[in-house]
Amino acid sequence: MAATIIDGNAIAAKRRAAVAERVTELKAKGVTPGLAVVIVGEDPASQVYVRMKQKDCDEVGIFSEQHALDAETSQDELLGLVEELNSRDDIHGILVQLPIPSHIDEDTILEAINPEKDVDGFHPQNVGKMLIGKETLLPCTPHGCIVLLDESGVDLTGKEAVVLGRSNIVGKPVAVLLLERHATVTICHSRTQDLPAVVRRADVLVAAVGRPKMVTGDWLKPGAVVIDVGINRGEDGKLVGDVDFDSAVEVASAITPVPGGVGPMTRAMLLENTLTATVRQTGIDE
Repeated sequence: MAATIIDGNAIAAKRRAAVAERVTELKAKGVTPGLAVVIVGEDPASQVYVRMKQKDCDEVGIFSEQHALDAETSQDELLGLVEELNSRDDIHGILVQLPIPSHIDEDTILEAINPEKDVDGFHPQNVGKMLIGKETLLPCTPHGCIVLLDESGVDLTGKEAVVLGRSNIVGKPVAVLLLERHATVTICHSRTQDLPAVVRRADVLVAAVGRPKMVTGDWLKPGAVVIDVGINRGEDGKLVGDVDFDSAVEVASAITPVPGGVGPMTRAMLLENTLTATVRQTGIDE
């Protein structure tokens, strides 16, 4: 029997609707959540993402402003903008779209963002809080993966979860969040010995390695739940994941498609983080 398709578009739409309802409530109390998105240079993919984020904010009623800077912008100029946004009461979330030009130190910029406004969840302070289980702004894609599992009725307690990929953006944080849900977690990477055998142990697989169709159906344990974070261009120009969907769908019990799986959830979690940051900064519901 083919796997159940985990519909990220539908789940994200549900979460956006809930955000829109809360934003309406906040506006009635005189508070409008505000998000500032900063993009440096003209990376085509980044420009698409920024437009999508603007559309999402408009949909739920969040005030959003974009700061498009030239690729030659200096690190000091970017830091100055971040500091200005940190000081503004009408901006509750700040997102610097990655990647940024190589002459600017990414860590320096991310660490300059006020942790309370770090809606990407990348600031070391927020990452540290996540690691020790304290309430904080969670990174959007890993959090979106967990929400997909929750909304699909997957109980992670005692399950063997395998994370394929060890990036700071997805692999490491999603492993922490799975551990918080009482899963037994293994992180795999390019130097893992007998990688297919390790993946085959997984009750839940999160694939985030950035290699198109790397995981095939024969790598999977029958009945596994597969969360495919990969977004790659196939030879035909179409988007494909890190998992070979056609073979995996015949083995897994549930699987996310690409596109239409994790991607919409990342954007929905950004909206939720902006809402959470607004509430915390204004104390409006405390």
